[in-house]
Amino acid sequence: MKKVVLAYTGGLDTSVACAWLREHDGVDVVTLSVDVGGGSIRDGVADAALAAGASKAYVVDGRDRFVRDFVFPSLQANARYQGVYPMATALARPLIAQLLVEVAERERADAVAHGCTGKGNDQVRFDVAVRALDPKLEVIAPRRVGMGLSPDQEVTFARERGISVAGGDGSGYSIDQNLWGRSIETGVLEDPWQTPPADVYTWTVAPGASPAIPTEVIIGFSRGLPVSIDGEPVEPVELVDRLNTLGGRHGVGRIDHIEDRLVGIKSREIYEAPAAVILHTAHVALEGLTLSKEQLRFNRLVSDELAQATYDGIWFSALHRDLREYVASAQRVVNGEVRLRLDHGTVSIVGRRSDDSLYDRALATYDADDAFDHAAAVGFIRIFGLPLRTEAARHGSAWSWTRPLLSEMPVTLTDASS
Repeated sequence: MKKVVLAYTGGLDTSVACAWLREHDGVDVVTLSVDVGGGSIRDGVADAALAAGASKAYVVDGRDRFVRDFVFPSLQANARYQGVYPMATALARPLIAQLLVEVAERERADAVAHGCTGKGNDQVRFDVAVRALDPKLEVIAPRRVGMGLSPDQEVTFARERGISVAGGDGSGYSIDQNLWGRSIETGVLEDPWQTPPADVYTWTVAPGASPAIPTEVIIGFSRGLPVSIDGEPVEPVELVDRLNTLGGRHGVGRIDHIEDRLVGIKSREIYEAPAAVILHTAHVALEGLTLSKEQLRFNRLVSDELAQATYDGIWFSALHRDLREYVASAQRVVNGEVRLRLDHGTVSIVGRRSDDSLYDRALATYDADDAFDHAAAVGFIRIFGLPLRTEAARHGSAWSWTRPLLSEMPVTLTDASS
């Protein structure tokens, strides 16, 4: 009998997919449920899988590996898709895909399966990642090709077979969540002009309802990795959990984004990511203190490339691997502490310090102990401006293409002799 390992959450879609694969394809279904935090899998997920027809149900606590091996390397790179989205969902997919392959190898399965449709990004991420790890494995997506059931038909299908599945929260939203963030789409959100209703948010209070008194928090970093809160060493999963709670209490972490999906359509997405917003803000501030201007400029290019590659699902590409190695090397000196203020939905930097700081007060100050050689600036400006002076001498000055402004602006002239 053919054996398939199905990525399983315990929800309606994957429960129906489990039963459908067994009935229609005659396969032995083994399920894999990965806990990546934030309510990513339901209680009793193994029992639900067996009730839906699975022969075995793997449940893996992937929270620590998710944060250490996927979330934090992305944070080190300041990787946010289109400069906005911290990619909570996109970062979890390569972890789940790798575990699917590992379970398939352990079970000697012929294929792996997932519950994605043909319209989203996750289908690409799963398919591409699985085949990068084991090209011999077949990838099955029954909701994309085969089942063809509407949500109502799925409910009927499940009830006829006595499958008890969570019916959702009745909000009409499509939601995915893990420790790094919560993604919400569809329903009324499909109108980009529509203000997100209050029931969209569950991790963050409305900024206007947050505490009247702001709070400050100090995040400590070592080699670009967050390691402490207010001077107390904290393990990765607990650190993210605590910042999600703290940020959510102050309304921090709401993102409303028109996103360009990999499949070529624009989608309106709402995200809640308090810890991600806080940590990205802090990390960028610390890099500004410890890295050179040239590193910061190049890192912005690397950040965009890594974010695009992660979003597009090519985590297991040579490009992604090599960029991550560059980032890890560049982060050697990103050590220190950043103090942030959380206030009615905003997070702002109020202080930073590092033993590896490139900031030199003796050079920066305008006080009497200023160590900067002001006279040296004359020669610097002359050399720096040499290309422009040469260009003006050979091709004509910039007046040849610059519109005069003085005659178009209100001017008040006072003559000293009057």
